Amino acid sequence: MQHRIVGKPLDRVDGRLKVTGEAAYTADVSIDNLVYGVIFQSAIAKGKVIQIDISAAVIAPGVVDIITYEQTPSLVKIPFFSPQQPQPTEKDDNIYYDGQHLGIVVAQTLEQAQTAASLVKIICEEASPTVTMAQAEVFEPESIFFGIMPGKITRGDVESGKTHADILMEQVYTTPMEHHNPLETSATIAMWEGDNLTLYETTQGISSTQRGICAVLNIPPENVRVISKYLGGGFGCKALLKSHTILAAIAARQVKRPVKVVLMRSQMYTSCGYRSQTQQHLTLGATKDGKLTVITHIGTSFTSPFDDFVEAVGAATTMMYACPNLEVKYRLARINASTPTFMRAPGEAPGMFALESAMDELAYTLNLDPIELRLRNHADIDPHTGLAWSSKSLKQCYQQGAEIFGWSKRNPVPRSMRDEHFLIGWGMASATFPSHAGPASVKVEIFATGEVRVQSGTQDIGTGTYTVMTQVAAEALGLSSQSVQFELGDSNLPKAPVTGNSITVGSVSPAVHKAASAARVKMIQMAITDSNSPLYGSQLDDITVESGQIFLRQDPSKRDNYTDILHRHGLKSLEVTEESSPNPESKQYSKHSFGAIFVEVAVDELLGEIKIRRCVGVYSAGRILNFKTARSQVVGGITWGIGMALMEKTVMDTNQGRIVGANLSDYLIPVHADIPNMEVQFVEEHDSVVNALGTKSLGELPIVGVAAAISNAVYHATGKRIRDLPITPDKLL
Repeated sequence: MQHRIVGKPLDRVDGRLKVTGEAAYTADVSIDNLVYGVIFQSAIAKGKVIQIDISAAVIAPGVVDIITYEQTPSLVKIPFFSPQQPQPTEKDDNIYYDGQHLGIVVAQTLEQAQTAASLVKIICEEASPTVTMAQAEVFEPESIFFGIMPGKITRGDVESGKTHADILMEQVYTTPMEHHNPLETSATIAMWEGDNLTLYETTQGISSTQRGICAVLNIPPENVRVISKYLGGGFGCKALLKSHTILAAIAARQVKRPVKVVLMRSQMYTSCGYRSQTQQHLTLGATKDGKLTVITHIGTSFTSPFDDFVEAVGAATTMMYACPNLEVKYRLARINASTPTFMRAPGEAPGMFALESAMDELAYTLNLDPIELRLRNHADIDPHTGLAWSSKSLKQCYQQGAEIFGWSKRNPVPRSMRDEHFLIGWGMASATFPSHAGPASVKVEIFATGEVRVQSGTQDIGTGTYTVMTQVAAEALGLSSQSVQFELGDSNLPKAPVTGNSITVGSVSPAVHKAASAARVKMIQMAITDSNSPLYGSQLDDITVESGQIFLRQDPSKRDNYTDILHRHGLKSLEVTEESSPNPESKQYSKHSFGAIFVEVAVDELLGEIKIRRCVGVYSAGRILNFKTARSQVVGGITWGIGMALMEKTVMDTNQGRIVGANLSDYLIPVHADIPNMEVQFVEEHDSVVNALGTKSLGELPIVGVAAAISNAVYHATGKRIRDLPITPDKLL
């Protein structure tokens, strides 16, 4: 079938609802008899709770109930993949970090709940917190990512690789703690009807939230429904079940009324995770002609006193370049902070800053063009697994990006390019992110009215899932996109995986295609076996569908349509449900998306101020289902990478263990004036291995490599190598 809809830059089907304010986000949902919950928290980073005095708060106007961690029912402690903190999942009087949830106030109005929460007195025995890596207990975990990956990865002989290196370069690169700061803060509305719980939830995974809350409260899945129709950004901080959701559910059951909890912006800094600070010790060894002989990458990151979460900075290092000898090792430092979590391109974003900066340093040491060094070490197969790539167009990304950017005009000498009092620098870096997928189910229902409803329990976190799934279904059914309504965001719908790790398109779109194609075939079969149809007796392979019309390819005058077929059979609708799972044969391949980012910076020689003048990003990410939404993902990712390189840093008071400036005023992120026009291109790829549609990961890919490209450009401009993000003016003066 020719692609008439898939790949086209279709406007977002939910766009009008969003810009007019009609889209109901979690906190917008209208519920009768609603009361409001406000979380109260620890104000110290380490110690013990001696007493929680609620005497003044409980008599405040409008207060319905106050529940402390001591009063919560017996709950089940489940692994990190769900709640990230012990309270309220344990009756534990230890304080592990500043902002730890200690209970909830429920009142008739939000203002009354906030006032009462301010009257709760928490008396503690305070101890000195562990805040820095120098103070922390550091250890090497045996495994990371919930046992999926080993804590140490090796191949070849590292010492031999060092011995055979003509150039051996060792450096330390650091990245700071960062916070997600989605526009929509996390929120929950919990409502009980008998033993049945409904959660309106800001979540990137309705099914995983359902499983988590069932495990914590020890209730069966059929008693829990999770709804999330729209999400105002997640970026990882809404991927896992959090303590405020558990408290909302407990409070709603206790007061026997629906309870709404909306975290304040400051609470987002202590309640929803963050990207850990990292310290990365990187060694590159190479021959004089630029062939890598050894790579070692040792990454140290923070975790909480009670959970282990590793920032997998070496994930891309293992597969990016053809190097025979490698060691990647992880270390964890326990500090008094909440547990880190996934943040856009976890592992790859900070890890590729270090690796791609080091590759640039090596290129200068060898007097090689940075692209040429990468080409000489291009991995034609996955160097760690030995598997062939399902597809890889990284060389084409380099070539197209360099041509668009004008890389051949670059004078490689640092401080050689100027524009009045600005030092001009050009830098580039590679990008990569794995392409994973999970099982997903989809239901397609074609109505005799001509309407089509497609349903899956996935989520749209702002990336365009509503739109691209509509496109896939419409094309498979031979309909216009206006005829198809795609529904998501309800755990009562067919199951789909969490929207994270860039797996939604790769998981759900094949299931949509499979179910819609099955529905189309079923309709055709009904027509060719119906003596009243103009298509009676025709062969299935001789028939095509376009604009809702089913007709013979060789004789288009012989045609039928979905509506007439259903009417003749006395049916109001036809329903098909299908499940799609990753192709088992795909395990024989290494599946990754790739890209190349080119940046021009202008550095004010007097002030040290850095301006991004140009960005060119070229990416190979399989079939692009919608160029417009895909480009938006890339622009957003590059913008975030600019923030990572130049601005973003969460500051923690090293004495108190308290986050300083937990708001959007003090946490610097790029604004429109900081961002240049971006040239975004996609290399056309046909990957028959990854899934039926040939899609690969994209959402997290474009942040990867941006910080390194900017750092490399700053070095080219100034001759100063900054290995500690963010690159602020004081580091250049």
